[in-house]
Amino acid sequence: MTEAPLYYQSATELGALIRKKQISSVELTQIFLERAKNEGRQLNAISEVTEELALQQAKRADEELVSGAVCGPLHGVPYGAKDLLAVSGYPVRWGSPAHSEQVPDSDAAVIARLRSAGAVLICKLAMIELAGGGSYSSAGASATGPCLNPWNTSRWAGGSSSGSGAAAAAGITGFALGTETWGSITVPAAFCGITGLRPTFGRVSRTGAMALCWSLDKIGPMARTAEDCGHILAAIAGPDPRDAGCAARPFRFQPKKKCAPLRLGILEHDYTHAPQAQTLFQNALQALQQAGHTARPVKLPDDLPVNQAASLIVMAEGSTAFENLIRSERLGLLADRDQQAGLLAGLAITASDLMRAQRIRTIVVQELNKIWDQCDLLIAPTLLTGALSAEIPFREQNNPWGGNGGPGNLAGWPSLSLPMGFDAEGLPMGLELIGPAWSEHLLLSLGMQYQQRTSWHRMFPANTFTRS
Repeated sequence: MTEAPLYYQSATELGALIRKKQISSVELTQIFLERAKNEGRQLNAISEVTEELALQQAKRADEELVSGAVCGPLHGVPYGAKDLLAVSGYPVRWGSPAHSEQVPDSDAAVIARLRSAGAVLICKLAMIELAGGGSYSSAGASATGPCLNPWNTSRWAGGSSSGSGAAAAAGITGFALGTETWGSITVPAAFCGITGLRPTFGRVSRTGAMALCWSLDKIGPMARTAEDCGHILAAIAGPDPRDAGCAARPFRFQPKKKCAPLRLGILEHDYTHAPQAQTLFQNALQALQQAGHTARPVKLPDDLPVNQAASLIVMAEGSTAFENLIRSERLGLLADRDQQAGLLAGLAITASDLMRAQRIRTIVVQELNKIWDQCDLLIAPTLLTGALSAEIPFREQNNPWGGNGGPGNLAGWPSLSLPMGFDAEGLPMGLELIGPAWSEHLLLSLGMQYQQRTSWHRMFPANTFTRS
């Protein structure tokens, strides 16, 4: 295997290099800033480069280290944040041409917590406009254009945390923050060949983040490894009285704790049109079984209106969140006409429709949670396909998406997407671990064990991005 350039090292490794004084945070930050301004722009992954702020934070990190003050494993490590997170004094555009003038005067909670952890913010990262709240039809539904996949630039990086996935995969940032309402961390993680953690709903404060769906939105890390994600989650998790949905449950990451044998429940999928996903998944499952874990097929209840309830809730809450935009002339500025139509349609949902969906949700989640009597974690391919085309509308692409986003997000379960190999076209594919609420420690422990036994997370795209 070709040795990885410095910018393809994991966040954990970069932090160790800084603490050992093998490189300074300022030096590392300058390397990543150049990549953000070059490779990041090439991929349409950048919304804003925060160069002045980054160099200030990097200098401070180096000064703290000289004085013996170490904030933790992320001290001095450069990162990027999805552009729905507020950073004081910098535009927060929400991926939308209709919101280009917003400049907040305070930081989002997760940005403030990473600053306290010594991490260095080098850029705001591109995203699908409004996190896709009105539904979108193509990769171009963004103020920055289609975010391209660093493994093949004719392909999409995934949404809505497109820039976060591309930046972490392409060595543009040491790690990134993304958000998920329904697949927006796990999809770009799988498409871009990185590790992405969707935390339990309520694990991480959303203060200072754009609201799409108050009862489903989550913020999480996107990085090279499960260990990286654990350190990042430890930095950003915890109670926040300003966010009514944030639980008073601290999170402590224990990277050296051994993973005990687990009962893995294999989610059923139809692999008729996805034989490569099936082969890669079987290889991943074998690696975990060799580590001492047991696995057997399990089935989620298939007679529950999971996706229908989730879709209605997202539409209703999203249209309420963006009602001022929808009722203004600025709606026509959105990059994707499907978004415009979807947001308008959401306003037609009645209070009784939403209440009915929420009552159904309560029943559905009670039924879904019975699965944990049979297993400790669920396991499946994240998606059944590699990255989609960045140039062709989604409805014209005949790809078997698959995916497990509906039940997991409706129930608020955490999930970890890990690289599990490449399809015949050289595109990454992901392995998804899903757990009950507050089980991030199990997901990360198993993910780290898997990555100790495989090398997919060590793969990186060529510096000269390929195009088919």
